[in-house]
Amino acid sequence: MNESFAESTLSPALRQAADGVGVPEDPWPEFTRRERRHRRIRLIRTVATAAVMAALVGIQTNVVRLPGWAPGIAVAAAPASLLDAPPRGALSGDEAWLNTLQARLSTDSSLGGWHPDGMWKVGDRDRIRLLYGSDQPGHRVALVAVPLRIGLLTKKALVWFVGPPGAGVEQMRYAGHSEGDDNPVMTLMQAGTGVNGFAVVVGPADSTVTISGDPHYTQRGTVEYQNIARPDGSGVGIAVLPTAPLRSEPVVRVSRGDHVLHQVGLGGGPYDAIDPTGPDMDALLTAVKRGTRGAPLDDANLRNFVETALSNSRLSATGTTVRVSWSGSVDGQAAALLTVQPADGGIIAYAMHGDDRTGWWMDLRLLLPSEGAYQRPIGWRIRADNPSRTPTDQVRVVAPPDAARVTVAVGSAPPITVTLDASNAGTASVPHNQPATLTAYSKNGNVLGSTPVPPLEADMSGLPGDSPATRVTP
Repeated sequence: MNESFAESTLSPALRQAADGVGVPEDPWPEFTRRERRHRRIRLIRTVATAAVMAALVGIQTNVVRLPGWAPGIAVAAAPASLLDAPPRGALSGDEAWLNTLQARLSTDSSLGGWHPDGMWKVGDRDRIRLLYGSDQPGHRVALVAVPLRIGLLTKKALVWFVGPPGAGVEQMRYAGHSEGDDNPVMTLMQAGTGVNGFAVVVGPADSTVTISGDPHYTQRGTVEYQNIARPDGSGVGIAVLPTAPLRSEPVVRVSRGDHVLHQVGLGGGPYDAIDPTGPDMDALLTAVKRGTRGAPLDDANLRNFVETALSNSRLSATGTTVRVSWSGSVDGQAAALLTVQPADGGIIAYAMHGDDRTGWWMDLRLLLPSEGAYQRPIGWRIRADNPSRTPTDQVRVVAPPDAARVTVAVGSAPPITVTLDASNAGTASVPHNQPATLTAYSKNGNVLGSTPVPPLEADMSGLPGDSPATRVTP
């Protein structure tokens, strides 16, 4: 086959086959076009993100101010039972006064000396609400809910303002506040020597408020309170305080039926219940030293124990009898069981131990009926000597002076005799979650007295006798 014949025969077929093969265009131009588009999109996103971040920083630092009505993120709980309740007190109907208060707080958050903490600013003026306001003897009192904001973060401040009777908003002065607390009770007390003071308590609208004066420990072994509060609408109590120093701080109790919502002592003194250097205290300590059983306490420990008992029971050294029923040591520290009795009242037993180096511990406080109190055996549960004060199964037992023996009955188990030392004290084993009863017997086998071993107290905020754990009378 010659060359010309092959070329003439194959060329058309090769050209036809070549035409059927698709050859792609150069991909580089399309790649560069897509990359330019992606860069523009990334640049737009970066600029937008930076703008949003700058705006958020500006908002969060209050450089860029949001309108007060704009939604925010609440960072602290608020007492809904106070915020959702209708305004209470005579001022709640004074629209002109309320409008002025809203305007002043929204433009001048330092009203009366109050300043929001840090960078917080007052929010929407329409959300500034009067929770309580009225004229009391010698004072105008207002409790105000003020919305606060840092950018997107919000919270509520409950602020007390006080002024003279009939005061305009500009005359009101800051008297205290609470933020980020869901406690449903707000309290205010102002008292001083030579001036008429007052105490105001605002609780939930369906609650009952009492403000106690001096407690009365009855001879039958209960504690009673003189209620010095008068109601000022639902859930509000007001007390007028004397010009003389109070003997002890008033105690607020806010309850709903039988359920106690809040109980606390009011600060704001001055008080003159205990004078550690006064003649009454010195005379009391001299009498206490007589008749002490066991290893005697040194003067410093004795004074500390007695002062602690009087302060806790809110009793004065004047007219109060204190006895040391037993003294010794616990975990190498001074310890004592003493009793405190006001004139014509019940008897409170206190067990304490400690020293200046490690601190002081109250192990027991138990209100007893006055009849037969000194014939009762007393026992208290012992905690471990560690930072968490872990409950143990040990009970310290102190027998009355005339007891020949003491038994302990745990639950329904048969009584077991407690081994007593020369000071008529001993230790019994009682599971910390089990009830037990101590019984003292005389030499001829007669029962002198019986006393339940109380459970460990989880909360010592009230007075002895307030809770079943601190009294033997039902």
